[in-house]
Amino acid sequence: MIIAVDGPTASGKGTIAKALAEHFGVPVLDTGLLYRAVGYQTQLNHGDADDAADALAACDFPDSLLGDPALRYETTGGLASRVSVHPAVRAALFQRQVDFANQPGGAVLDGRDIGTVIAPNADAKLFVTASPEVRAQRRFAEMQKRGVNVTYDAVLADIHARDARDTGRADAPLLRAADADLLDTGDLTIGDAVQRAITLVEALTGRRST
Repeated sequence: MIIAVDGPTASGKGTIAKALAEHFGVPVLDTGLLYRAVGYQTQLNHGDADDAADALAACDFPDSLLGDPALRYETTGGLASRVSVHPAVRAALFQRQVDFANQPGGAVLDGRDIGTVIAPNADAKLFVTASPEVRAQRRFAEMQKRGVNVTYDAVLADIHARDARDTGRADAPLLRAADADLLDTGDLTIGDAVQRAITLVEALTGRRST
């Protein structure tokens, strides 16, 4: 069973994907982490995330980098959005994601083009979203808890910029697959959003928890 979970930044798709994987007993891949690794490696290489050649060179990052806490930094998320616009980078990471999706027993993948590009034949597809203002407030609250000195307006501007890059890129843009169920988490608690996602997937696949 393959479950595709797509959506914009701070929509809750990562939390939902992990919960689905635990519920159904399958592995999960945060595909955005791969792009964060490329973006961060580009920085480590003193390259330019907006330069296709520099970003492609960074695709040869060590697997150990995926465990680096720096990948979760807000600045790294911005780098990931910038390197992801390059078709060569997306091509370099494509097979790794496809192989993960098609492993025996199935998997959950979350990202921005899972249901449209990586696993178009997924058994269940969810498009998780919320308004930019809600997503910015969530991200702002997270950053405040971590002691990051930032304003809500700056976070909202970054959300808008990422959305524009993700939806506007020519190669594999962020969009809802035609057969994906929409899950708006704007007015839902984490628990309610997870339960709604589980209910949707169970209805689509007829499969219960393991």
